[in-house]
Amino acid sequence: MSEDSLLLLGQVLDIRSNPFDAPPDTAAVHLSRGGLLVAGGRIVRVGDADALRADAPRARVVDHGEGLILPGFVDSHAHYPQTAIIASWGKRLIDWLQSYTFPEEMRFGDPAYAAEIAERYLDLLLAHGTTSVASFCTIHPASVSAFFTAAEARNMAVAAGRTCMDRNAPDGLRDDAQAAYDESKALLDAWHGKGRATYAITPRFSPTSTPEQLEALGALWAEHPDCPMQTHLSEQTDEVAWVRDLYPHRKDYLDTYESHGLLREGAMFGHAIWLTDSERARLREAGAALIHCPTSNTFIGSGLFDTARAMAERQTVGLATDTGGGSSFSMLHTMASAYEIGQLTGTALHPAQLLWLATAGSARAMRLQDRIGTLAPGSDADLVVLDLASTPAIAQRHAHAETIWEAVFPTIMMGDDRAIDSVYVAGQRVARGGAGSDTSHNRPVNPLIADTLGL
Repeated sequence: MSEDSLLLLGQVLDIRSNPFDAPPDTAAVHLSRGGLLVAGGRIVRVGDADALRADAPRARVVDHGEGLILPGFVDSHAHYPQTAIIASWGKRLIDWLQSYTFPEEMRFGDPAYAAEIAERYLDLLLAHGTTSVASFCTIHPASVSAFFTAAEARNMAVAAGRTCMDRNAPDGLRDDAQAAYDESKALLDAWHGKGRATYAITPRFSPTSTPEQLEALGALWAEHPDCPMQTHLSEQTDEVAWVRDLYPHRKDYLDTYESHGLLREGAMFGHAIWLTDSERARLREAGAALIHCPTSNTFIGSGLFDTARAMAERQTVGLATDTGGGSSFSMLHTMASAYEIGQLTGTALHPAQLLWLATAGSARAMRLQDRIGTLAPGSDADLVVLDLASTPAIAQRHAHAETIWEAVFPTIMMGDDRAIDSVYVAGQRVARGGAGSDTSHNRPVNPLIADTLGL
């Protein structure tokens, strides 16, 4: 192995298969003293630390001690333009859009403002251990270019798209069917497949798109089937009733998308709480993804997504913050909220299941499972290293852990950005806490996120 290779040492938790389908100790491998060999931005091998050292004597070594090495977190549904309005008080969905979201999105007509928020948002993600995200932008092409430019500078694998709306939105945020097609296609041509960028065709949701606009976006997706499509579905009961009034000739909410060519594998439907049995069956048959947004669903009062039921139905399920309706940038906090909602819906999700949803599950929802969300050889080396004793409260609980699951669960439930020891993007260390030691030479923290991390 060449001197350009990197050997990361620490604890390793490799969840190799879906822990909803097999017992966690069968689905996952825990190495108490393991490592990852990385070269060319990709994972080459996972294994015992001493064996890797012997096989790669020229590799540069970074020893994270007791730090737990995992795939970087993958956030499969977010709105980066809502960064500045996160945790705004007291509104349900439709009022939230009118009071907070639409006024803030108007500001993204200014390319400088869009760039400022895009950079801030991605830095916040990295500081919380998230290395990939699927984000809505705004109607402004500059908001899309700003996001992809910021992601390219950080070498992050992201998906994003221009948010299309041609009704039920204020002046300045509405387009029409032709503009939605033309501007989305131009952005797709400019960004899709450039570096690590994926373009996502993005109707906001059926209430803000006419049938003509959904038809145009369905046509665009048919022309570019390797792109994902992201939107919202059945988030709140009053939203479902609104869609029924707007689309009286469609059999249900999902049919407003299905009838316009927007239902198949690669479709990502945020929330998907209030589904009929027919909708659930069609979503499963199509291979579309349901994106669970637990902090948003509770913060805005939408309802409780039943993860256990969805997985038992063999749905494709991702996990997401839904910033800024979601109340945190942290996927740890999101996992904790998913656990609590699981309790309320009758199933205590196992730590392995939570971590899988936040990594491989979300990657699968984005159709990027061969690149991110996994420690499999050949995958991109997007990684997070967790400090499992990051605060006194977590440390005292961790001290009594007898299994890896008992060790990691307190961090899932109580952890925040202090638990993020280090973050690697395509094998490059971009965020660092205090535990890791580089035994060859110190690598600088990426200056793009130094201010965010207070370094």
